[in-house]
Amino acid sequence: MAELERMLNHSYSDLDNESYYYDYEYDWEEEPQNTPSPHALHLVSIVLYSVAFILGVPGNALVIWFTGFKWEKTVSTLWFLNLAIADLIFVLFLPLHITYVALDFHWCFGKLLCKVNSFVALLNMFASIFFLTVISLDRLVQLVYPNFAQKHRTLKNSLFLSSAVWLFSAVNAGPALYFRDTASRGNNGIVCYNNFHHDRDIVIRTHTILSWTRLLIGYVFPLVTMILCYASMAIKVKKGAILTSGKFFWTVFAVVVAFFICWTPYHIFNILELAIHHSAHFHQLVRIGMPLATSLAFINSCLNPILYVLISKMFKIQFKTSVAELLKHTLREISQSGTMSEHLRDSEANANLCETAQ
Repeated sequence: MAELERMLNHSYSDLDNESYYYDYEYDWEEEPQNTPSPHALHLVSIVLYSVAFILGVPGNALVIWFTGFKWEKTVSTLWFLNLAIADLIFVLFLPLHITYVALDFHWCFGKLLCKVNSFVALLNMFASIFFLTVISLDRLVQLVYPNFAQKHRTLKNSLFLSSAVWLFSAVNAGPALYFRDTASRGNNGIVCYNNFHHDRDIVIRTHTILSWTRLLIGYVFPLVTMILCYASMAIKVKKGAILTSGKFFWTVFAVVVAFFICWTPYHIFNILELAIHHSAHFHQLVRIGMPLATSLAFINSCLNPILYVLISKMFKIQFKTSVAELLKHTLREISQSGTMSEHLRDSEANANLCETAQ
């Protein structure tokens, strides 16, 4: 009991100064402001989280409804369905984030939801980027290697790959279920934080490993993969070696760009945060930047349905149409453009096989 009390006292003494007790959105914004109103940055976070929730829940729910229940299942619509599921799961947990910030970072939901809340946030990040990477690889295979795609690009294989992506995402988000914990700060309430260890060296080493693993697996590797995929497709298109559906390509490209715009600041500040262990040089920068970077990352979860609408010509033609109908027509248009591209490629592959047989 005495050892536990010593560990908790150590946590309290470092809670407001050491970032390694946190691993996600509140690393540098969890200090109480000792005022009735939250800090201005906290108000910005509340507003952005609320916008993401208000737009993200109906938007992603509609995408799931149309791609999952209303239309014929194709490989292309399956990828969009999984993206929407990842985003919807996350935005449904946003009220917990909003309440946490509004209560000046007093966590009133218990240890289990502390763990699950952080796990879901990381699961969304990894699942989104992995599915975007799969979409890019799928598009490359479909357009550049049509014979291979015709044989192996099936709905059954895509479902298996989707399950593998979810499993891999859960494994990478899993440390949150183990390390995330709650602790009382006396009159300042209860905090949801990363209880890595009571030994500072172990804490720093664990925090460093998790941060760099998240950066490399959840950002750098997918980024490099997608750059290579789109560069290869661009070269083939320029040479006239392949035909592609412009609408489907630009839709996927816009979703990818939006993800990296939203998540790049978070990863930058997540790495800068590691330097605070050894120097206070970036303390103020990270303290101000991390809440804003995290808010921007959270906004990404409501952007995809909006991008589907904006890219489609239906947005211009049916501007006055209800949101549900507009999104329905837009998704159908995008899905059909991807499906027609698949059919076109299959027809070309069959023609090539016939010519070879002759």
